[in-house]
Amino acid sequence: MKSKRYALVDRNLCVACGACTHECPKAAVTVHRGCYAQVDAESCIGCGKCAQVCPATAIVLRQREERNA
Repeated sequence: MKSKRYALVDRNLCVACGACTHECPKAAVTVHRGCYAQVDAESCIGCGKCAQVCPATAIVLRQREERNA
């Protein structure tokens, strides 16, 4: 079962330090071209570890949208 949350990066605040990439247990966060972090929402488990270590507070957790089958 997938987490109800996922991490989202504000590219305008991100300083591309890479702290989040080292903290993510699923390797769902990468630094794109040395400019900003980005999260693979499908791999993200919503644990919030990346947001906790972000020195720029550029990462927030969002609720996933529910999909009805």
